[in-house]
Amino acid sequence: MAKKENRLVVTLECTECKRRNYTTEKNKKNDTARIELKKYCRWDRKHTMHRETK
Repeated sequence: MAKKENRLVVTLECTECKRRNYTTEKNKKNDTARIELKKYCRWDRKHTMHRETK
């Protein structure tokens, strides 16, 4: 079974409404930069870019 030592829980924030809608995991060894994903924002009612926050 794989170890989860390199996994890090991050929060994703909508770039338009600035709400923190999602949490996800990322590998801190492979993905050192902040991640950006296109996700659905239920307050804007459309798909928008979500950026990793600290």
